[in-house]
Amino acid sequence: MPTVSVLSLSFFFLLSLAATVNGHNITKILAKHPEFSTFNHYLTITHLANEINRRQTITVCAVDNAAMSELIAKGLSIQTMKNVLSLHVFADYFGSKKLHQVTKGSTSTATMYQATGEAPGTTGYVHITDVKGGKVRFTPEDNPGQTDTTYVKSILEMPYNISVIQISAVLQSPEAEAPTAAPDLNLTSLLQRDGCQKFYNLLTTSGAIGTFLSSADGGVTVFCPGDDAVDAFAPKYKNLTASEKTSLLLYHGIPVYNSMGMLRSSNGLMNTLATEGAKKKYDFTIQNDGNDVTLKTKVVTATISGTVVDEEPIAIYTIDKVLQPREIFKGAVEEADEPAPAPKAAKKKKKTGKKEGETTEDDAEAPGPDSSDDYSDDDAADSTSNDGGRMVVAPIMAVLVMCFSWLALV
Repeated sequence: MPTVSVLSLSFFFLLSLAATVNGHNITKILAKHPEFSTFNHYLTITHLANEINRRQTITVCAVDNAAMSELIAKGLSIQTMKNVLSLHVFADYFGSKKLHQVTKGSTSTATMYQATGEAPGTTGYVHITDVKGGKVRFTPEDNPGQTDTTYVKSILEMPYNISVIQISAVLQSPEAEAPTAAPDLNLTSLLQRDGCQKFYNLLTTSGAIGTFLSSADGGVTVFCPGDDAVDAFAPKYKNLTASEKTSLLLYHGIPVYNSMGMLRSSNGLMNTLATEGAKKKYDFTIQNDGNDVTLKTKVVTATISGTVVDEEPIAIYTIDKVLQPREIFKGAVEEADEPAPAPKAAKKKKKTGKKEGETTEDDAEAPGPDSSDDYSDDDAADSTSNDGGRMVVAPIMAVLVMCFSWLALV
């Protein structure tokens, strides 16, 4: 029964794959181990837990409550504490076996502290060394004298998704522990920075600013058209009604926080602050174009050109064009990179009688629907927007069904 064996193996492989695509939750993982409750608490209040959960390949180096008490005694600010704990999150997978089989006995790995851009130079790296006696040592790049922090045990391993391990002491980094000013998360002042002033003026004069401000605490992402983009769009904006102006401006906000990494990994439809149920969707599609992130409506495609702030719960990005929703600009032609379709052939005049082989107007093929009015793809994508797991699980489940069908036949 070789066929049954192969299909059985395929089934279990796909089943395990389906189980991993739903990701992980570091808070729940550590909640099962009370000795890491303090470490778990600070992952939550610094918002590092959310960042860890969004990443697909990661290693978390947890320290117990006793080790954390020494760190807390330093009286670090929350932002500085975040930098220190970020040094304990590696952007690669290191399970117990891999740690004890480090190539040539030593390697260096980037941490989340390095990924934030807060770490100067290479100070966000940690050296991993497999030393004699089966011990594994961890040493921060900017603190080579720290040689007493070692691997203790594995807490959880989900190859090659997440590994949670315990290390003996907090990794000490002079750069990470340096005093850090709390980020300015006042949405009003952030929107008045260079490049967003004219967009902010529109928000205040229309009254739409109130909706953005009320969403800030729970999380908001703002796509701010640059001053040049606002100037170029001014003639169209003046012709809109007051209601349309408000909807257009709210269309530039998403009612959740999205880091740049999240935008790159969550391609698909996004609801906006202007969305009102099924009738007024006011959504747009986020896509990757190489390293660029684009926002595509049915009317215009804008590209993210810069970051004003990216600090949970607020993210503000500048874009090169004003987003135009199809609900307002129904007659506009969508921008396209592809050439326009060739013009249709002129219809032949209708004749009262026809000879064999002749065609008449009644025989001509009816024109298809205008592609600019075809929203079927958008409607289908609504159920998968912001949910990459479903997009992966669906095809996997389809294959599983096929496997079961083959097994039944055999």
